Order: sequence, then C-alpha cells, then structure tokens
Amino acid sequence: MATKTLYVCSNCGHEEPKWVGRCPDCGEWSTFVEEARESKKVVGFAERATRQKKSAAGKTLSLNEVRAVESENRADTGVEELNRVLGGGIVPGSMVLVGGEPGVGKSTLLLQVMGHLGEGSLMVSGEESPRQVAMSARRLGVEGVGFKVLSETDVDVIEATILEERPRYVVVDSIQTLYSPELSGAPGGVGQVRECAARLMRLAKSEGIAVLLVGHVTKDGSIAGPRVLEHMVDTVLQFEGDRFQSFRVLRALKNRFGSTNEVGVFEMTSRGMVEVEDPSAFFLSRREGEMPSGVVTVCLLEGTRPMLVEIESLVAPSTLANPRRVANGVDTGRVNMLCAVLSRRAGLVLGDQDVFVNVTGGVRVEEPAADLGVALAIASALRDRPVGKGTACFGEVGLTGEVRFVSGAPRRVGELIKMGFGRIIRPEGKSDGPPKANTDGRAERKVSVIEVSTLEEAVAVALL
Repeated sequence: MATKTLYVCSNCGHEEPKWVGRCPDCGEWSTFVEEARESKKVVGFAERATRQKKSAAGKTLSLNEVRAVESENRADTGVEELNRVLGGGIVPGSMVLVGGEPGVGKSTLLLQVMGHLGEGSLMVSGEESPRQVAMSARRLGVEGVGFKVLSETDVDVIEATILEERPRYVVVDSIQTLYSPELSGAPGGVGQVRECAARLMRLAKSEGIAVLLVGHVTKDGSIAGPRVLEHMVDTVLQFEGDRFQSFRVLRALKNRFGSTNEVGVFEMTSRGMVEVEDPSAFFLSRREGEMPSGVVTVCLLEGTRPMLVEIESLVAPSTLANPRRVANGVDTGRVNMLCAVLSRRAGLVLGDQDVFVNVTGGVRVEEPAADLGVALAIASALRDRPVGKGTACFGEVGLTGEVRFVSGAPRRVGELIKMGFGRIIRPEGKSDGPPKANTDGRAERKVSVIEVSTLEEAVAVALL
C-alpha cells in the first residue's frame, strides 16, 4: 500500500492534509504534527453493503442483569493517600493515567503500589531494563514481593504477554514509549499513543484487568499526546510539586469511580513516597518570636481536607516604568487583580511598587479562599507591619473589594484552632457557633474569630 502524510492535532486529534498553524476544531495553536499512514483501499458501495450485512448485532443487557462493581471489590493500593484520590482503591477493569513532570515521583509511587499488590501484577517498563527496575525496587524495599517485570515497547508483545500471564494489575511506564508495528509513526506520536492506549483499554475492559499508565507532560503541564487519551481512560491523576522540593500533591482531574475533589499529600524521601498525614504541620514554619512583615497563614480546603500554608510577599520601590508582579505558587493574573483591588478599594499605593508573592513549600494554590491571605501579605509588606503571631485568615476577594464567604468555613476554623491560632480573620457568613478552644485536649485558650465584609476592613483589622 502507498503511504500518505497527514497532520494531526496533538490536542484533539483533528486531521488535516497539510500543516496549519491553528487547529480549526479546538482552536489551539502549533499543535499539528506530521504522521505517515498507509492509504486504505477504496471500497465500493456494493462491497460496503455486503460487509454491513455480515456484521453481527451486539448483545444487549438489562441493567438489572449487570453486576455493578461495589466498593468492597476495589483493590487496596497500600497507600492511603492514593486510595483517597482514587475513591477507595483500584477498580477491576479500570484504566488509570498518572501524569506529572520528570522526577516528580510517578514511577516511584507505582513501584510502591506494585510492591503491595505483589503476585498477580505485571510491570511493563518501556524506559528501564529489568535490572534498573530491580535496583529501584531494592531501594524502596519491595524487591521480594513477587510481581513480574517486562521490558518491552511493542504493544503486540505486551498484549500477548498479558493474555498469557493473566495478571490482575498492569503498570505501563510509560504510554509514550509504546508503539504498534501496524502504524508507521514513531513512538510517542499522536497516532501511536492513541492506538496503543485504545488496545490496552479494550484488553482491560474485556479481561477485567486494571491498567495503570504513566504519562509524560508537556512544558505547559498538560499530559503529552492527543487529548482523546484523557477521554479514553477512567481516571486521570496529576502529580504536582516542585522537583527541587520534597512536597508532592496528587490530584484527580477525572474520576469515573470517585470524587475529583480529594488530593493526596506526599513527601519524597530516599525511601520513596511517604504519606503526609498532617499537611498543616508540614508547611508551617517554626519561627520563634514575632512573625515578620509580609507573611500570612491561610487555610485552604483540598477536597475534604483542610491544609494550612504560608504566603510570603515582598513589596519594593520599582525602578521600571511598569512595576513587576512576580508570583510563585499562585496565579500571576490573580496577584495583579488583588493589587488593583488593594489600590482602588483599600487605599494602598502600589502603582510604583514591585510586588513579589511566594507560597512556601512549593505548593500550588488555586483556591479563591487564598485571596484574602495574598492581599493581606501584600498590605503587610507594603506597610512593613506584621499581622501578628497566631493570626490566620481565609476568604475570597471580589473586584468591588468585598470579602466573600467560602465553603467549608467551620472545617477551616476548626483546623486553625487545632493548630494553635488564636486570631482568625474570615468573611461574614453563616454562623458556625462559638469556636471550640479546647479541641486538642490542651489547656483552654482564648480564640478570637473576626468576621469582615470588605478588604479595607480586613487590612485595618490585620495590621493593628
């Protein structure tokens, strides 16, 4: 057969006969990659009609006849934080995609999971030899648990091995290294990734095998390959965290068998991924004495778990025509908006100041409840006046300067009290009742919960 060249969008899979700068389907720029395919034989109308007649009809089932997968059938991964994100464990016959930057800990976590699952598990390594996998397993202490290793990238060989070995769980590291001999594209291409993932998905559904895929990410943080890859799988997990920091967060971007609001918190150590049971204590600094200016503690809510982080800010006179707004761990556009609200609604002059905002510990903050903490940190740094030790806050800030109520306020207040904060600034809202000052069994202490309605009021209260 003759080959022809097509250009395929790596984001949505749209095909064009020639290269175009912008995808007409999804609107993304510079996403088309070249792909060589064998041209198919032109089938006439009569032959097409004959084929349609030969096709057998599918068998339908009533929902009453189908046995649903109950929660007790889920497999325990041995990592409670991962179980939390998955919704209770691995569902038989499901397909899970784990993405993240290089060195963030994807392979390490899945190797620990394989160590717990033990016999009946197969690890397909397309990037490492069996000897390298054994070295990593010895380092993590899971070398003698009995799971098998296959170093192969040909999806035909992988499929035949799975059908012969009949494992219950399969880990593929990574999906971008696999290739199908039927396609002419290189491994990692749009067509190869889509075809290999589709074949593994059909195998997982038909044989009831749980397949966990490791996926690379692009420079903007999205999972490499066509967007249809994320639509194929049942669960998409994303590892976040600075590779130079030990802190890691595992989020569920998609989960057909559980919630996407839960997160798992880990610390990368020489022994592998260690679960962090109390993230609040992990991120708070151990400063003695008075807190410096520009530092504010904020209570975030990741799923059902409250987590305390410190937000730092530095404000300095600018020597540029356009002052800089630099943010690390929080969206720069959000910082620009809060600077504008502080200038317009709270009377702070920031037009000639450089503003730097940082979230300690390498955490990525996306929740709007951190707005009040970022704004108060900037105000504290500008006036060079600390908010005071034992003070924390949470709340969303609107363009009108209003401090808006956020969900989970009772849980946030309870976490702050448990961690020893005696002065809490929060938005006005539904009453949570009097704070329980002695929730941790220690001596009773006085806790002041201050409700504010505007950002100007919050700045006045925080910087007394």
